[in-house]
Amino acid sequence: MSGLFGRLMTRLIKRGTLKVTYASGETATYGEPTPGYPDVAVRFTDDKVGRDVVLDPRLGAGEAYMDGRIVMERGGVMELVELVQANNRWERRGQVLEPSLRRKIAGHVSFLARSFNKPGSSRRNVAHHYDIGNDLYKLMLDNEHMQYSCAYWPREGMTLEQAQEAKLAHIAAKLAIKPGQNVLDIGCGWGGMAIYLARHYDVSVHGITLSEEQIALAKQRAKEAGVSDKVRFELVDYRALPGRGTAYDRIVSVGMFEHVGRPQFETFFRACANLLTEEGVMLLHTIGRMGKPSHTDAFTDKYVFPGGYIPALSETVAASEKMRLIAADVETLRLHYAKTLREWYQRCLDHREEIVALFDERFFRMWTFYLSGSTAAFESGGMCNYQIQYARNRHALPLMRGYFEEEERRLLGE
Repeated sequence: MSGLFGRLMTRLIKRGTLKVTYASGETATYGEPTPGYPDVAVRFTDDKVGRDVVLDPRLGAGEAYMDGRIVMERGGVMELVELVQANNRWERRGQVLEPSLRRKIAGHVSFLARSFNKPGSSRRNVAHHYDIGNDLYKLMLDNEHMQYSCAYWPREGMTLEQAQEAKLAHIAAKLAIKPGQNVLDIGCGWGGMAIYLARHYDVSVHGITLSEEQIALAKQRAKEAGVSDKVRFELVDYRALPGRGTAYDRIVSVGMFEHVGRPQFETFFRACANLLTEEGVMLLHTIGRMGKPSHTDAFTDKYVFPGGYIPALSETVAASEKMRLIAADVETLRLHYAKTLREWYQRCLDHREEIVALFDERFFRMWTFYLSGSTAAFESGGMCNYQIQYARNRHALPLMRGYFEEEERRLLGE
């Protein structure tokens, strides 16, 4: 299979170089040195690595790297993934490293089975990723807000902490909050958004999550911030809320819609529409696809976000418009997440020993492969972030969008 792997690399890598030392001792170099493209060298420890990569490039390469069967000899896994993806940019419309038909069908069936995300499975899926312990995320994320979602980088030279603060202000401004309002934060994480809103506005915030680890730390952080009287956190599924009869003036959801699952899109937006007041406004921040709807790759579904699904803008709006939610503003963040992910990746490298001690070497390899693949997807693949502002009433928001730019500057003290 090394011959087939070699032909595949010859076709895929033209700019930058990949030197492969096969288990037999044979070496081959693919591509040509090119400014702006990395030069990478790897070694395969057994003769099945090439076969596994050819059969299912994302899962095969990921598992081989996790198991130490792909050894980096020049550059890191970030540069390896970057090299492959940068040579096959999404804008070129080419098909990049398609898995075999058998594995594609098996992966698609597995994805469909997981994507229904009923309340019980949703909690298990969330626990798989978020209940692995808060210590990892403390090492990787920004110090103040612990935002595990795309930061906002309006200028060069910002730190991760500054960019996450800018993201919170960007979203808060789009909510057009008024004093005394009741705000729901769906997928509140470690409480960063809820605490931020409580600090800057005279509002009551209800944050919900399905992660026990997150909610415990969120409550602690709210107490330390002195906003426990304005913020409450609850371990509950969003689908349980409409039956309570509580209405919210504002709903914000950041980085949670990716966990909903495509079959539940209409359920999600129906719940949100029923939870909003007649003058209610909602801001949805989600990873999205720049192209048509697709399905989650096998590596991400198996190791990172089981049951997750990255939506295309078309299917997101198609689901929400059925609930008569007006898409008042749509913004596409094209490269902001790539910058965020590179910061997380570097912090993981900086804390390698601590992360290995918390888990093991295989987990560290899995995690950094996930971050590397995600970075490449936003830099050269088809991923982006969408911020969609919804309103129940066409008169609920000012006619011109300058209002949230002004509020954003106020929040940031500019």
